Amino acid sequence: MNDKSSIVEAFLFSEGGPIRKSRLAQLAEVSAEELEGILDTLSARLTGGLSLVRTETEAALVISKDAGEKVKDAQKKELGAEIGDAGLEVLAIVLYRGPSTRAKIDYIRGVNTSSTVRNLLARGLLERAGNPLDGREYIYRPTTELLAHLGVSEGKELPEFEKLSKELATFENQQDTFGSEKGDGL
Repeated sequence: MNDKSSIVEAFLFSEGGPIRKSRLAQLAEVSAEELEGILDTLSARLTGGLSLVRTETEAALVISKDAGEKVKDAQKKELGAEIGDAGLEVLAIVLYRGPSTRAKIDYIRGVNTSSTVRNLLARGLLERAGNPLDGREYIYRPTTELLAHLGVSEGKELPEFEKLSKELATFENQQDTFGSEKGDGL
């Protein structure tokens, strides 16, 4: 990719929220002054669904004002529905296993959970943080609002926490052992 505005756009998109300009310049391997020009170019290029928002210290891709109402309506419909069995399963994994990557959640459930996780994030039931062990992925954990709604101050107060946590760990260990015996590295 030779177009630096496309590279900056990709970093903004992958972040999924505001990113410090100093970090963005470092990632794109450009100077702070050059970044401002790139952001000007990107802002002019974006039309329709996305806009660039920036402050003195941060920049972010956001839904444009024109597309905002349509997106809001779709989210209302999605968030108005029950979270369903998939949502409950993901919450149970995060509550009883502890902070988990989406890959680990997918592995335990045996299916892709990206839309379920996104729904739980939008509802404020899960929060996302950088993974200290691997900067390329996020970890998901329950929000304080979820714990408060469940009437506990920490996960260890959940019903049968010890038993279910151990069973989940045993399941994971058995799957890991089985996967290595097959030689597929799971």
